[in-house]
Amino acid sequence: MKKYASAVWQGGLKDGKGHISTESGALKDNAYGFNTRFEGTPGTNPEELIGAAHAGCFSMAFSMLLGQNGLTPERIETKADVTLDKVGDGFEITTIDLTMKAKIPGATQEQFTTIANQAKEGCPVSKVLKGAKINLNATLEG
Repeated sequence: MKKYASAVWQGGLKDGKGHISTESGALKDNAYGFNTRFEGTPGTNPEELIGAAHAGCFSMAFSMLLGQNGLTPERIETKADVTLDKVGDGFEITTIDLTMKAKIPGATQEQFTTIANQAKEGCPVSKVLKGAKINLNATLEG
């Protein structure tokens, strides 16, 4: 399986503008720029897109592992906070905080914690982001 996304950038770093698109069409010429990345202007940025990918991948991996353990989630809600820090002369994604809440009928706290940690380590996006510290705060809802 191979998927793609593309970006077009025009201009300098601070005055330039870009557009991001995905193969599926989920993003089509979505604007991004210095202002959306560093100044809080509405629009997208690479870090939130990485966060969305990580939250989605983790949730799917968690669901798969639950199924392998005879459990079916009613709901999994995951948020990924991606931290971009200045390091030396440039920037690095240093930390990703995954916050997950899930309702899983029949799951014990021990099963939940074990499987959540397996998903954190095993999802393909976690693997590609292994240079960042990935934290998990997981809550099993009753």
